[in-house]
Amino acid sequence: MRRRHFIAGLYIPLLAGPSWAQSARAAEAGAGRPRILVVGDSLSAEYGLQRGTGWVALLEQRLAEQKIAAEVRNASISGDTTSGGRARLAPLLKNFQPTHVVLELGGNDALRGLPLKNTADNLSAMTQAAQQAGAKVLIVGMQMPPNYGADYGRQFSTLFGDVAREHKAGLVPFLLKGVADGPNAAALFQPDRIHPREEAQAAMLDNVWPELRKQLR
Repeated sequence: MRRRHFIAGLYIPLLAGPSWAQSARAAEAGAGRPRILVVGDSLSAEYGLQRGTGWVALLEQRLAEQKIAAEVRNASISGDTTSGGRARLAPLLKNFQPTHVVLELGGNDALRGLPLKNTADNLSAMTQAAQQAGAKVLIVGMQMPPNYGADYGRQFSTLFGDVAREHKAGLVPFLLKGVADGPNAAALFQPDRIHPREEAQAAMLDNVWPELRKQLR
């Protein structure tokens, strides 16, 4: 019995060789595939939109169209702030093990009047954590309406670039470029005048895509 078991132990793996090798190759291919984690707020969480129509969903479609075999995980939560994103980032990094992290947070910090230093510190900590986990980071910036004050608006919009430069991360200066500041802005927003409509999502993706594509090369 021992001899038969020994022989079986030698030959069964050999007989199963092709399928085992295919599984190993598939696992290896999956390990080398980009894994993109998007950590954002309602602008990335499809607030007020039909599921599958937001810019993150359109990103998945574009990756497929361009034959880029990447996995996208949308971990965006409506109403989230940079402190909320910072608090939940560690398990996301551990469980998903992303190769790329897109940080789209900060708008709710400003709407709540939170200190700009806190926003910058949180984005900086998130960027460092993602980079230490082996991921490339893309910071997606936001701007505030003029009624928040010119000085505040300038400081807020520049903090994203400051954090990106400090940590050598990628930067999208303004997610809503061509949407909030375009000639047809009113028609591109939902009645709350905060969240873009479905018609604006392609433009939002077009703002993110060039910088993300650079990192995917």
